[in-house]
Amino acid sequence: MFRSNFKKITFPNSKYLPKVERLSTLNSQVSHEVFMAISLTLESTAYTLDQLTARPEAQIALAGRSNVGKSSLVNALAGRKKLAKVSSTPGKTRSVNFYMVEPLGFYLVDLPGYGYARASHSEREKWARLLEKYLVECSSLKALALLLDCRLPPQQLDLNLAAFAQRNRLHLVPILTKVDKCNQKERAFRQKEWQDIVGICPVLTSSSSRFGIENLWRSLAEAAGVEEPTFKAL
Repeated sequence: MFRSNFKKITFPNSKYLPKVERLSTLNSQVSHEVFMAISLTLESTAYTLDQLTARPEAQIALAGRSNVGKSSLVNALAGRKKLAKVSSTPGKTRSVNFYMVEPLGFYLVDLPGYGYARASHSEREKWARLLEKYLVECSSLKALALLLDCRLPPQQLDLNLAAFAQRNRLHLVPILTKVDKCNQKERAFRQKEWQDIVGICPVLTSSSSRFGIENLWRSLAEAAGVEEPTFKAL
């Protein structure tokens, strides 16, 4: 999926991305802010290109390898445990799920995870063709949020998708997931490693502790072209 001869990527437009976060003790530095008056609603699922491109509202696509934690991140963004089904089986998502973000008025589009070896070759090829056309042809798509497992070095499929985004002039929002499973040195190294590759500093997140969720909301909302969300201290 998204084959390419990968070279170092330089993204000139990083206006939407946060500064590098330096963490000391993750559990003691969970944000004391709560995102106010926002909701995620699973509005529809899509299986065809027409269904994917029919909506005029701004869209942010969520992409990542199977088992990178997309469903858990959607639930953390929503502040709910069961909005997106979380499974121990990689590659569970087999449709494109549209979540309406209210009151901000844009969609988070949860794409099927890639790299799941047990999926049939024909199924992988079908989704690859569909999603490539969606990412290129959808005029409402404002950014590609690329989820990356903080525990792993850059994987070839992730590098391919980042290169695909560059070739097609897609605004990229890199997101490191599962940062609670890494120590401070590992988090800083992985963040710098990806920043050197794509020229953009990844957002650090943990779905289980909710670290970085408010910061991620700000990046997603700005990438969608809406005003920065309002936060209120607890």
